[in-house]
Parts: sequence; structure tokens; C-alpha cells
Amino acid sequence: MSQDNRGGGRRAGAGRRRRKPARRRRAVAIVAWTAAGVVVLGGAGLGYFYFKLNGNLKTVDINAALGKDRPQNVDNGSMDILVLGSDSRGGANGEYGQDDGGSARSDTAMIVHLNEGHSRASVVSIPRDTLVTRPACKTSNGKTDPGGTRRMFNESFTVGGAACAVATVEKMSGIRMDHYLEVDFTGFKKIIDTLGGVEVTTSKPIKDDFSHLDLPAGTNRLNGEQALGLVRTRHGVGDGGDLGRIQLQQAFIKALIKQVKSIGVFDNPKKLLDIADSATKALTTDKALGDVKSLMGFAQGLQGIGPDNMQMITLPVTGDLRDPNRVVPLTKESKLVWDALLADQPVPAEATANSAGDKGAIGSIVQ
Repeated sequence: MSQDNRGGGRRAGAGRRRRKPARRRRAVAIVAWTAAGVVVLGGAGLGYFYFKLNGNLKTVDINAALGKDRPQNVDNGSMDILVLGSDSRGGANGEYGQDDGGSARSDTAMIVHLNEGHSRASVVSIPRDTLVTRPACKTSNGKTDPGGTRRMFNESFTVGGAACAVATVEKMSGIRMDHYLEVDFTGFKKIIDTLGGVEVTTSKPIKDDFSHLDLPAGTNRLNGEQALGLVRTRHGVGDGGDLGRIQLQQAFIKALIKQVKSIGVFDNPKKLLDIADSATKALTTDKALGDVKSLMGFAQGLQGIGPDNMQMITLPVTGDLRDPNRVVPLTKESKLVWDALLADQPVPAEATANSAGDKGAIGSIVQ
């Protein structure tokens, strides 16, 4: 099997047709996307709370940070969003470990591709330990990190924040990210608690002292702390690796989306406001989504997408020959993934057939 530590970075100039958006760290990344969907459930019912919710949102100007050195942005109606989780150990997140000088990591990242018409989605998880070619990125102190080959993917966010993470993904894939969404540990827990928990069924007990998780087999309603433990767990199931954890995360995401679509917040204005307040406090977005009106306009395109029309895969990878604790993208298979997204098509099965990810039955443990 061939491997490529650059993860397809040579295709960075590729582009595709795309409609311009209308004006309207660990493992928690995709919940930001779901949280955006929660916000839109209220629609105009948010009323005079608009300014309060607007003030909750944090934004990053990705376009200004990256300039013109990006894949072409053309119009075919599809949309790509980079969704990250942030695990800074400062402040309320300190219970999960010591603060390492204020830096944060994005130990899980997902590219969410919405097809033309937004009737289905393809979600590509990028393992945190994937070795990639990282482009030069501006750091928080205004200096430039030169990047280079064989850099761990999750270090991009640590080095240069959201802009560096987006630049790295665009170099890997050749696909311009239309939007960026980020959520952290504490925000994730509050969203789940405000929703009233998420019900999942586990086919076996899961106990992981590292993530403070202890679930019996059967149906469990997870509060925010338990949900965070589930999406962070590596030692409770599988071989303790990140690839198995990604499968658990994907299973949980489907359960969460099903829950969001069935909670009936239209009939409960207070619950609606509480959810919108928690979601907007948890989110950091690109500047184009940095107000409630724009975020709602974006999230309206997600309402028709449920677990049955979501394709979720892990970027095709194999073990690195020089470091058993790292993985590298499979060149041919990764190209199949990026080509499918560029063509606005589902990812073909052959793209993941030889991958070290998406293997085994770990994902079936949670339903």
C-alpha cells in the first residue's frame, strides 16, 4: 500500500463550483455543526433575544487571515465546513488536565460536505495523529511558523489557531472550506444538558477511568459529563487507539442528531431560548456566520439531514512506517475521497477498503 505524508497537498489549487453563502478538542467537533442546527429550530421565535445571542458568538476572520492563497471558490451549490473541537485546559476545562500555557488542541476534526440541495451530507474525520504537510502559519504572537512535512495534524490548531487548521485542511484536500465551526469541552456539556441529555443504547458495558465513564449495557440517557466521557473514551472499548474512538464518536453524533430532531422545542419557548443560548455560547464561527441571522440562514440547510442520509468515514490512513503512534494518508484512497467531495458525490466504498480506519465493530457498540 502506498502512503503519502502530504495527504494530497499537491492538489491545493483544485476548485469546484459552489453557491456563495447567503447573508442571513477532543471529539466534540461535530457537535458544533449540530448546535448550529439547534439554533435554527427557533427561527423568528428568538425575537428580542437576538442581540443577546449575537453577543454570545465568537468569530474568526478566516478570509482575512488566509488571503488569496487558497483553492478556487466556484459555484455548484454544495458546501464544505471544517468543524473542530477545542480542548484548552484553561478555565472551566481545567478539570480535564493541566493548562499547557494557554494553548489548545483540536484532537478531532471533521470535514462536513453538504451536497447541492443539502439533502445529504458526507462527513470525513481526520485522525488527530495523521502526519501531514503543514503550510506556513501565523502564530498568536505575530510570528510565522514555517510548517513542513511530517507534522501532526492536530498541531495546526495549536500553532496557528483556526486559520492554520483551515489552511492545513485545504492543502490536504484541495477543497476550499466555506465555513468554520468550533466548540469546546464545557460548551459541549452545556448543550447536552440543556437538551435534556441524549439517549443511547450500548451493546456492552463501557468503563474508562481516564474519561470518567462507567456505562452499563443497555439504554442510557447521558448527561453532558457522560456524553463528553463517551466521545473521549479510548480505553473503555477497542484497542485504545484514536481510530476506534472516531467510530464511537460517529455513532454518538447520529444519536445526537436524532435527539435534536425530536425534542419538539417549537412548543417550548423557554427551552428553545436555553438551547439557543447554550449553543451560541459554545460556538466559535468564521466571520460570515458570526451573527445569529447568518447562522440561522446556514443552519436551515441542515434541517433535512438526518442519520439515514449522512455518510460518515475516516480519512483513509495506514500506520506510519517510522512511528507506530502515527498514521499517514493513503495517497490513492485519499484522492478518491477528495475527488468525490469535489464532484459532489458520495465517497466510494473502495476509498476506505484498505484503510486502517472504519474497521471492526466498535461503532456498533453505541446506537
